[in-house]
Order: sequence, then C-alpha cells, then structure tokens
Amino acid sequence: MNFKGVIDTTFRDGQQSPLMFDSYKYRFTIEDKKTLIFGLIQLGVRNFEFFAPNVSKSEAHDFIEIKKYVASIGISGIRFFAHCRCHQKDIEESIRAGFDGLNLYIGMTEYAQRYSHGMKFEEVITNVTKIIKATRKSYPHIYLRFSAEDSFRTPIEDIFKMYDEIYESVDIFGMPDTVGIATPVMVADTINALKKRYPKVDIECHFHNDRGLSLINAITAIQSGASYVDTSIWGMAERSGITSVTGLLLNLYYEDKTLCKDFNLKVCYPLNVLMGSILKLQVSPTEPVSITNRTHTAGVHQKAVLNNPYVYEAHDLKNFGVDKKQLFLGPLSGKNLIYYYLREIEYYDLTQEQASEISLEFKSRAMEMNKKNKPETVLGKIVAHYHLPKLTIKREYLKNRVENLD
Repeated sequence: MNFKGVIDTTFRDGQQSPLMFDSYKYRFTIEDKKTLIFGLIQLGVRNFEFFAPNVSKSEAHDFIEIKKYVASIGISGIRFFAHCRCHQKDIEESIRAGFDGLNLYIGMTEYAQRYSHGMKFEEVITNVTKIIKATRKSYPHIYLRFSAEDSFRTPIEDIFKMYDEIYESVDIFGMPDTVGIATPVMVADTINALKKRYPKVDIECHFHNDRGLSLINAITAIQSGASYVDTSIWGMAERSGITSVTGLLLNLYYEDKTLCKDFNLKVCYPLNVLMGSILKLQVSPTEPVSITNRTHTAGVHQKAVLNNPYVYEAHDLKNFGVDKKQLFLGPLSGKNLIYYYLREIEYYDLTQEQASEISLEFKSRAMEMNKKNKPETVLGKIVAHYHLPKLTIKREYLKNRVENLD
C-alpha cells in the first residue's frame, strides 16, 4: 500500500452539503473555520482543500485569515490546495493568494461536453494540456493535481488520452467518483490500470456516497495503491456526502494499525461533536465514531451489555474518543434493565421478581410514551403503586457516580 494520508475538504465540499441548509448555517464563519481546522490538525490532518479565491470575496478573505492562523499554531507540514477549474483566472488568483497546490479538474464525459463546459473531447485535451504545461513552466514548484471529473463514467481510454499528455507535468492524478456510481471492483480495476500506466504518479480518490459505498470504496482504493483519499468531517459534501474522515480512520485502524500511525485517534469523536456544536445538530446516527454506536435499546442486548459489552460491541471505541455507552429505557427494555435502573439509578430496594412484574406492565403501557411523557415517567407511575423502600446510599458513593443522568 502507498497510503500517504487524507486530504480534508470540509471547507470546500463540506460547505456544499445540504446539512448547511438543514441547519440554517449556509456557510462556516471564520471562527468556525479556525475551530474546525485546529481540530483537524490535532487529529493529524495535514492537507486541506479550499475554494479558489474567485468563488467569493468572503471565501478569499477567510482563506488568508486561516493561513495566518495556522502559521501562528506553529505546526509544520500543512499544505493548502485550491479547487480550481481549468481557467487561467482561477489559477492566477489561487497562486496570488498563497496556495501550495492547485486541484485542477474538468469533466470529459459526454454529459459534461454537452451540458457543462460545451467543449468537444479534442478541445478539452488541447486546452487542458496547454494550461497545465504552462502552469508547470511558470510555477515549477507548485503542487499540481489534475482530475477527470466523473472518472467512473468516463471511458478509461479517454482518461488515458488525457493523462498521457500531462502526466510528466503533474504530481498527482485525481480519480473522483463525482456522482457516486463506483463499486469496489470498479475502484480496484481503475486504480490498477492507472498505476500500471503511470507508476510514478500518485493517485488521489474522491468518493461520493450516492450508493452508500463511499467508505468501502475508499478502503478499497487504499488497498489498491491510492496515495490519498478526500474526506470531510461527517463526510459532509454535495448530496449524500463523501467519505467521513473518522469513519475511514476507524476502519483503517482495524485493517492495519500502521496506516493510522500519524493520527491522534482519540480526537475523532470530539471532532464529530465539535461539528455538531457548530451546526446545532446531533452527530449523524450513521457515523461509526459516535455515542449512537454505543447505544443499546433492546432487552436482550441490554442484558448482555450489562454483563459484558463485547457481546454486542466488537470494537473498543475508547481508542477513538468514545468513552461512554447508553442503555435506553424504553418499550423494548426487559426486566434486567428495569431492575438495574430502579436499583442503581433510583435506589429502590426490589427483587428480581418484582422487576419482572413491573417490566410486564411497563411494556403494556408503551403507547403512553412520548416526548412529554418519557419512559422514565411512565415507569415512575407504575413503581409508585408498589411502595418500594429506598436503599441507603453513603454520600461518598453518590459523588463517585459516572452515569449521565441528564
């Protein structure tokens, strides 16, 4: 494997996410960006993609401020890349702004030719070749990536025709699954073909999640020899998003721990929570590194987890900053959790037989449970009829409790 790291695109593709509208955030403030990039740097991310400065004055201003802020932190090895069209204006303004590299792209599919830029395939090759070679000549030390947008709907022969003209002038080829149609087999085949034809050029992959395959495609890409994978916090990006940075690191860790040696994995969950605090949203329930992934609601699961968490928790998420778990009292809870809750949380002195009897009535009243009448309230009303005595608990024991009872 040739994995060199991730390229974060939270500040570019992430700001294109529907979540920015669902949360009424629309765009990150400069303070949001400083907070998030600090967290990403703490995680171990060193490569960041931003919009080209000519996207808007506010984005141009924010990038300059972010670059100053990162310089003040004193962490070496940070690189900033501008996401640029193959337009001279994008290139010149990005270089003037102080970017370390240019992520150039253009679509070559029939759809792009007809409905996007309007150029024929031969024109695309001519124009892109001219721009990239001129940029390399004028700026010999700039880091250059070129991507055939929508790579997996572009015939590999067309990609070869384009890349053959420019491979000596670029540092890395991008392989974006722009519309999320790729499968792991397609990913492996395409990377193998590119590595065979251009052995000295790195490959960067960008997988959208339209089919729910962005994570497995990213893992497959790395196993097949890709150098970089584009990621974002929560996998935020256009439509259904891209690969989640923390989800990828979790899976890489369990595939081969050496792939994560440069990352501070305990920052994963705090970083996800940080994004939630900015968007005023809960961490996505599909995010592997989350408290949701350590939440149990069914009675059989709860009993087992009370005895030994590994029955239903295959991986220790403490390595990734998740140091708690949740057992939800609800319609599916059985006598074991009810006994635990009433005795350990509410300090009632009751027997297992009483807990079993209470649990039957509790389940029979499941339809009463709602936002205003929570399961704990329903259970409390049932228990009140039993007139159970309370346990005597020493004050020092109460101080040492670790449950989150909010």
